[in-house]
Amino acid sequence: MQNDVKDYYGKQLQSSSDLQTDACCDVAPPEWLKPVLGKLHPEVLSRYYGCGLVAPTVLDGMRILDLGSGSGRDVYALSALVGERGFVVGVDMTPEQLAVAREHQDYHREQFGYAQSNVEFLEGYIEKLDELGLQDDSFDIVISNCVINLSPDKDAVLREVHRVLKPGGEFYFSDVYCDRRLPDALRSDPVLYGECLGGALYWNDFLNLAKGSGFADPRLVEDRPLGINNPAIAERLAPAAFFSATYRLFKLSGLEPACEDYGQAVIYRGGVSGSDAVFVLDGHHRIEKGRVFPVCGNTYRMLRESRFAPYFEFIGNFDTHYGIFPDCGDLMPFRRGDSAAAGACC
Repeated sequence: MQNDVKDYYGKQLQSSSDLQTDACCDVAPPEWLKPVLGKLHPEVLSRYYGCGLVAPTVLDGMRILDLGSGSGRDVYALSALVGERGFVVGVDMTPEQLAVAREHQDYHREQFGYAQSNVEFLEGYIEKLDELGLQDDSFDIVISNCVINLSPDKDAVLREVHRVLKPGGEFYFSDVYCDRRLPDALRSDPVLYGECLGGALYWNDFLNLAKGSGFADPRLVEDRPLGINNPAIAERLAPAAFFSATYRLFKLSGLEPACEDYGQAVIYRGGVSGSDAVFVLDGHHRIEKGRVFPVCGNTYRMLRESRFAPYFEFIGNFDTHYGIFPDCGDLMPFRRGDSAAAGACC
C-alpha cells in the first residue's frame, strides 16, 4: 500500500486540483496566519494536500517535527512561527514531493529574513523515525496533516511520536476519521486510500491506539463533516460518514483515564498571539482571559507541565479528590455537538 501512496502523491497528482474528492482540502486559515501563508512559494502551495489546519500556538523557539511533510507548506509556515531560534524537520517518503520542498528552501529563508535556514527535510517512513536518526525526547511538538490515515501501521506511528516527543510535548494533528470500520475491499482500494478515505481511522480505534501508545487523554480540538463530491466514490462508500478532525495529545506520564475533580482551576493571563482574549485547549475548554475556570486534574497538568504554563495562574493541588466531573467522556468527531464547546472541564 505504501508504494501505491508514493505513486499517487509522487506521480499521479501534480496539484491539489488533481484530487478526485475534497477529503484532502484545507479550511480557511485564521487572520493571524494569513500573512505567513502569503509568503510561501506558489509551487509549495499548489502541491499541498492537507485536510485540516495544523497551526498550534506558542511556537517561538520550538523544535517541531512534521510527519508526511509533502511539498513543505506546513514546515515553511511553522518555520516562520518558530523564529530563527526554532527548527522544523519534515519527514516524507515521496521523493517528488521532497524535491519541491527542498528546491524552495533558500526562497523561504530569504522571505523570512533568516541568516540560515531553520528547516530540514528527511526522506523516510513515519513509522520508522528511529531509522532517520531522530532521537528520544527530541521535539517539543509533532504535527501531521492528513497523513496518518495513509499509514499501514498507525500504531507504530503513534508509538514513534510518543518516543521522540519531550516530556510535556504535544502531538497536534489533523486527519480523516470515519464513523465505522470500512470493509477490506474499500480499505485496500488504491484510489480510495490515496484520497485519504480508505485508510481513515474509525474514531474508537484511534482513541484506543492513542491510549495504548502512552497518550492517555486525547483531546479533540475541532472537527467538521466531509462531503464527497465525486458521486461514484460517494456511492461506493455509503452509508459511511467521514470527518476531518484535529486532535492534540500530550506526552505526560500518569494522566488519568477520566476527568477527575480535585477542586482545581486556572486563570488565563492572555498573551498568546492570535488568542489573547480566549485560549482554546480543545472542544471542552474555551478559557476566557481573566476568568477563573474550573478544570480536571488532567487539564490542570496539560497546562501546567507544557509550554502553556507561563500564560496561566494555577489554583489548587491534588490533595483532595472530589470525584468525577459530570458528563465526562471522550469527544468524538460526530457526537460532540455545539454544547460541548461552552462547558468547563466536561
